[in-house]
Amino acid sequence: MNSPLLLMAPLYPATQQELETRYRCHRLWEAADPAQLLARIGADCRVAVTNGGRGIEAATMERLPALQLVANFGVGVDALDLNWCRAHGVAVTNTPDVLTDDVADLALALLLAAVRRIPAGDRFVREGRWLKGGMGLTPSLQGRRVGIVGLGRIGRAIAQRCLAFNTAIGYCGPRRKSDVDWHYADSVVALAQWADVLIAACPGGPGTYRLISREALQTLGPDGVFVNIARGSVVDQSALVELLLSGALGAAGLDVFDDEPQVPAELFALDKVVLQPHQGSATHHSRAAMGQLVLDNVAAWAAGRPLLTPV
Repeated sequence: MNSPLLLMAPLYPATQQELETRYRCHRLWEAADPAQLLARIGADCRVAVTNGGRGIEAATMERLPALQLVANFGVGVDALDLNWCRAHGVAVTNTPDVLTDDVADLALALLLAAVRRIPAGDRFVREGRWLKGGMGLTPSLQGRRVGIVGLGRIGRAIAQRCLAFNTAIGYCGPRRKSDVDWHYADSVVALAQWADVLIAACPGGPGTYRLISREALQTLGPDGVFVNIARGSVVDQSALVELLLSGALGAAGLDVFDDEPQVPAELFALDKVVLQPHQGSATHHSRAAMGQLVLDNVAAWAAGRPLLTPV
């Protein structure tokens, strides 16, 4: 492929290096004048590579009249204007499956850390408070009812891990799954009424915006635990903060937020809240596999072969 390739944002270093070795790449985020760069390469640029956080908007794609492929480094495509892509015949790919296990692992780590107060226990030891007496008891995960919002690849992987802790599994989604006999609820509020733990594992985007409402979180109750490894947009964040501060919600493990990297400062002092900086797929193992899918999709497009993971 001799045409220019537009890189919207930095990628996993090995992936970016390989793309820049194979193709004539242009880094939009380093351009002194992004509009000028787009004007210079737009007529010939057929491929753009981005990530799930940066995405690509219609205004940028309108400056790339030859665009035929957007390859996304990530599963979530809520930051991409998919409607524009579909209306203009631009193919979109993402990187599913290869990050499922690492994201599910982090969901369980957040759940255990929030329930068993692991970060609080770590601070208790480091600050010398153990020398003055024991920390006290924590809740248990054993026998809890775990409700998963979104039983896709990642949701199922989370469910399988939770079963190892003697939990009951429930879920909600657009439709009941025929291949599992877990408890099904037809709404998030109904799932919260059944569950002790609510885990968000659904896609982001307009269709799931504030899906996990104040009512759902209130229904979960003062002993309930909320875990989010999906997107900040899927939960009413202001309600979440308020309910955690008041004790109306028991605990939370959060990897994603509304306005990353901004995180509500009110959460910092709460021992019952565990915070992560959007680390779900942030392992070398997952990022290398995601990068390989990006490379393979771009290579397939350049060779006229079917795309591996079309959206």
